[in-house]
Amino acid sequence: MPHRDMIVIGAGPAGAAAAMRAAGAGIKVTAFEKAPAGRDKVCGDGLTPRAVAALDELGVSLAEAHRIAGLRMIAGRRVRELDWPANGQFGPYGAVWPRRRLDSALCDGAADAGAELCFGTEALPIIEDGRAVGVTAGGERWTADLVVLAAGAQGQAARMLGALRDPDEPFGLAIRTYAETPRHADEYLEACLTLRDAEGTAVPGYGWLFPAGDGTVNIGVGALNTMKGFANLNLNRLCDSYRDLVAESWQLGPYLERPRAWRLPMSATKRHGPGWVAIGDAAGLINPMNGEGIDYGLETGILVADLFAEDPPAVADTYDRIVAEKFDAFLRTGRRFSFLIGHPRILRAGLRLAVGTDAIARLTLQVMGNLIDNETPGTPGRVLAAADRALAAASPTLRKLHQRRRRRSSPSCRTSFGSGLPDPPNPPSGITKRCATAIRRPES
Repeated sequence: MPHRDMIVIGAGPAGAAAAMRAAGAGIKVTAFEKAPAGRDKVCGDGLTPRAVAALDELGVSLAEAHRIAGLRMIAGRRVRELDWPANGQFGPYGAVWPRRRLDSALCDGAADAGAELCFGTEALPIIEDGRAVGVTAGGERWTADLVVLAAGAQGQAARMLGALRDPDEPFGLAIRTYAETPRHADEYLEACLTLRDAEGTAVPGYGWLFPAGDGTVNIGVGALNTMKGFANLNLNRLCDSYRDLVAESWQLGPYLERPRAWRLPMSATKRHGPGWVAIGDAAGLINPMNGEGIDYGLETGILVADLFAEDPPAVADTYDRIVAEKFDAFLRTGRRFSFLIGHPRILRAGLRLAVGTDAIARLTLQVMGNLIDNETPGTPGRVLAAADRALAAASPTLRKLHQRRRRRSSPSCRTSFGSGLPDPPNPPSGITKRCATAIRRPES
């Protein structure tokens, strides 16, 4: 029966970061990934300065990524183009790095550090007397001192551990594809904050153009389920209408692949328990105001590995406490805000305010760039605290209105997730070293 100090379920950014950091500290770690090596994970591909800082800490080179100087926000006819803060704690630039290449770089780094990676292998937790003691994978039983859930909040592993999305909290849907453009080397992410559905209803979400620097741009849209008429929202049509809006200014070519959609869980009922922790998306660590979570996944992967190296028996409780102190208030504010902007009139007024002045636009930039958390000092931190207090008073009423709206629309829910393409069975040559080799069976 193989035994590991740590077993990671999922080898996306969060799981690979945990495996890399743990292996670098001498921890015996195996990461299992259900998908084949080199799979393409549907994503917006944007990396905030916070994510870049985490990749720098892991020693992952961003030489192949397209460097991004800031964010261009568009609300109606108003355009604000702002650089990432030069004096921020995370550095002055972000990046766009298509997920297939990002994930491969992280997996290569984990393997180079000494982690074992098993692709095409589903791992499910073994729970004995309420404690996670390992996983079953590939027809075998593996034991571990700690099981790290990094496989999202919708799979069987999450259900077995009880790390499910809170049904009373908001979630998001997003869809993306790629198109050729002569502006592929643009140094700014572009976000259109004023989307409307086919009926003209304001959509709480945004459309994006993330230039990849390789001749293409990642184009997509995202929406929160708090909007009026969400049950009838068709993501494919919303994406098409957004493309029509920006096709001329970006000289877009046709879609290079069929748009693919995914769900964005923005909460979790549990993120730790005896013998296990959840990190990244699996812990519900996604900013409700932009749908971004790669940076939180990288940070929590690093955190759990560091805590395990320091004190293995205390890791689960200590991890949950630190994550709560750092992120809970900010993410709670975002979820409350999601219910507020689900009302079209409030959304329209809020968007005018968000980019109305340079000072407020810079605050919006920090929110959209995941540059604010519970530890942020100065004006942004004070504004966050004040907003949380104000939204707390309105939250019960807003939630009741949302529940009433959801009950009315649930019998005929027709939200379209879009048609997806299957993941490629084999990775293109040259994308990864370890990941393109045969699955390595770890020694017991």
